[in-house]
Amino acid sequence: MSETIFSRIIRGELPADILHEDDRCIAFRDINPQAPVHVLVIQRKPILNITALGDEDEELVGHLFTVARDLAVKLGISDSGFRLVINNGVDAGQTVDHLHVHVLGGRSLTWPPG
Repeated sequence: MSETIFSRIIRGELPADILHEDDRCIAFRDINPQAPVHVLVIQRKPILNITALGDEDEELVGHLFTVARDLAVKLGISDSGFRLVINNGVDAGQTVDHLHVHVLGGRSLTWPPG
């Protein structure tokens, strides 16, 4: 997988407003938020997108969703509602070639999103 802005954040080479960090993932505020709360949860393991996941990544994906849930609670958006988004590929709007989960909330979110 090629070098991305996320790999540089993971290595601490670029600043980020980090809200969670453990041995499997890191979560930080999006620099271009699309909602009052917009957090990215990314795994440390370099995985391009959902299509590139292996069977061995099942536990990791579950961990990303658990961290996303915990952040929604911590940031006060779990009761009013929040959205988890994974863009997979160019047509879906994936702009960074590193699998990541968007946690969006803090306002009413419209549907369909795009």
